[in-house]
Amino acid sequence: MTAPQRVLIVEDEPLIAMMLEDFLDILGKSVAGSADCVADALARIEDGGIDAAILDVNLRGGEKSWPIADALEAADIPFVLATGGSGDAVEPRHRSRPVLAKPFTMDGVEKALAELG
Repeated sequence: MTAPQRVLIVEDEPLIAMMLEDFLDILGKSVAGSADCVADALARIEDGGIDAAILDVNLRGGEKSWPIADALEAADIPFVLATGGSGDAVEPRHRSRPVLAKPFTMDGVEKALAELG
């Protein structure tokens, strides 16, 4: 498997999403889309054209990214979980996924994506 090139960003903080977009651009990846809630992310996954995703675990309004993670898993699309919390914040069934700790760095994003491919 080659390293993912088209990455979906699921992040509810616009400035953080923009920073991730910049990091991906510098790393030679393309942004396959950006979503700030579960419904938008699920619609984006349904549209296709995604090689991987970076999921913020905790979204606005108390939403969690687990339905997105489940949809990505069902579609066989690898993903990275982004969290500022401890590993306990990650549902047991997704604990084998790479975790990207906040605050994000370009090295951290690069290493997490490298773990996918």
